[in-house]
Amino acid sequence: MITSSKTILLRSIDYQESSKIITVLCEKNGKVALMARGVKKPKNKLAGCIEVGNIIDVTYYYKPSRNIQTIKEASIGYQSLNFRKDFERASILYATLELIAQLTHENEENLEVFSFAESFIKWLGDSEFVHPSIFAYVQLRLSQIIGFGLIDDTTQENETVYLNISSGSIAHQPDSELSYKLTNLQSKFVTLVLNARNSEVFKLGLQNLELKKLINHLDVYFKYHLDGYKERRSDTIFEQMMKVT
Repeated sequence: MITSSKTILLRSIDYQESSKIITVLCEKNGKVALMARGVKKPKNKLAGCIEVGNIIDVTYYYKPSRNIQTIKEASIGYQSLNFRKDFERASILYATLELIAQLTHENEENLEVFSFAESFIKWLGDSEFVHPSIFAYVQLRLSQIIGFGLIDDTTQENETVYLNISSGSIAHQPDSELSYKLTNLQSKFVTLVLNARNSEVFKLGLQNLELKKLINHLDVYFKYHLDGYKERRSDTIFEQMMKVT
């Protein structure tokens, strides 16, 4: 059966001398592994399409008995050269795509995740302003979309705030040993993302050690609520961008 879909290219690995196996998030069919035969050859018609982060329109041969399907043809729907030229954008992109790959399932449609990913990639590629805290924003938004987003139980500003992992809340009191006290800036960031969802959150200036700790806290939250959640391989690059050790 021949299937066509708009897709987001999540990752790519070399296969033999001239081919690649790519993982894409399809608008219609969820996460799918595709074989791009001969794509590493200079004159191959797919060569310009198969770049991580590209949004591509793909037609492929689908057989339920196969784990890896074969691309018939593809064309670029969106591509940004900024991801090649800008280290910060690329780091945020790779971390985001790796997170999305963990949160989505093979052959399981999730239009809300796809829509968020598509809009975010275009924004990240075209925006004049990029800040490392964007990734913490992605973590918080994706947890909401997937269905286990944090609940804001705070009632007063400038009060101590805890991120409670087990209950999935931010509150003025810890509810278990697995609760993290947030700094004032971390608290403002999380609250603004949960309640406002606008670009004003990036003007708070959350960065370096404060940002790294918040990202780590949110990773613990993902691990607690998602079976099989793994460390991101892209984190080493991301931490270099944040310039923290």
